Amino acid sequence: MKRDARLAILEAGAELVHKKGFHNTGIKEILDLAQVPKGSFYFYFPSKEAFGLALIDHFRDSRAPIIAQILSDPTRPPLKRLARFLAGARERFANWGCERGCPFGNLAQELSDLSPAMREALRASLDGLSQSIGRVLAEAARQGDLPEGLDPEETAAFIMDAWEGAILRMKAEKSVEPLLRFEKLLFARVLNAPLCGGQTEQETATG
Repeated sequence: MKRDARLAILEAGAELVHKKGFHNTGIKEILDLAQVPKGSFYFYFPSKEAFGLALIDHFRDSRAPIIAQILSDPTRPPLKRLARFLAGARERFANWGCERGCPFGNLAQELSDLSPAMREALRASLDGLSQSIGRVLAEAARQGDLPEGLDPEETAAFIMDAWEGAILRMKAEKSVEPLLRFEKLLFARVLNAPLCGGQTEQETATG
């Protein structure tokens, strides 16, 4: 029962915070959506910051299996896996009307200067995704599919930097065009694999 109530609060909070932001989401509306008693929130989370830290873990853990399934798919070449991951995320954003964006990027913009603990948790989550991409690129390098001299780890960090920026501009323009432009240049100019980019598969990745 306790575990279910805590999870219900986190799932409701994830939905609302992803839509409205951390500070614009009230505890009462989280509890109303979760349909749990008023005292439940502070029973599980002594502060809103503690809730935020748990929420970051929830966002990461709920997306990790999907990310792993796509980026570790042994039936596809490494760069096609990366293309599928990015295209899937783009399609998900399109289905949301180019709103919401990446929950980690949103929270980093909103909270990094206000909560050192949350900033560190967000940094670790973004680093984890960068490392997952880095492993894909390292595999591509071993297969001879990465341009000579391109460091997988550094390139993965660049991909994360540029992708988060493209997501920010997508939200401002209410268009997936910044994401398409990012994918096109990434595969054609950075990875030298133009045929991998711009896929339109319906499978979704992460936000």
